[in-house]
Parts: sequence; C-alpha cells; structure tokens
Amino acid sequence: MEFITQAVTVLKTLVIALGAGLAVWGVVNLMEGYGNDNPGAKSQGIKQLMACGGVVLIGTTLIPLLSNLFA
Repeated sequence: MEFITQAVTVLKTLVIALGAGLAVWGVVNLMEGYGNDNPGAKSQGIKQLMACGGVVLIGTTLIPLLSNLFA
C-alpha cells in the first residue's frame, strides 16, 4: 500500500508541476499578445491559462483519489 501512496504523490507532483509550467508559458503568450497588440496571441494565452488551471485542479483533487481506489 505504501508503494501506491508514493506513486500517487509523485504523480500528483508531476501533474501540478506540468500545469504550472504550462501556465507560465500561457502568461508569456498573453503578455506577448498585449505587447504586440496581437489578439490571436492574447486569446491563445488566455486559453492556455484556463487549460493549465484545469490541469492543476485535476492534480490537486482527482489524483489523490486514486489512492482510495486501491485501499
């Protein structure tokens, strides 16, 4: 059971880190869109931020529930 708990913890950390990294990329795209007055880049940056928020939400809420499946 300890192996599953450790695996879920590692998976949770990886998913949150991936979401945070992609969120930074989204902020860069958003700022680039505002800097160049490019509506396409602004839209892409907002979409990336929203998607990354979803990834982080999955990492913080759904991934820990996996450990309960094997209990």
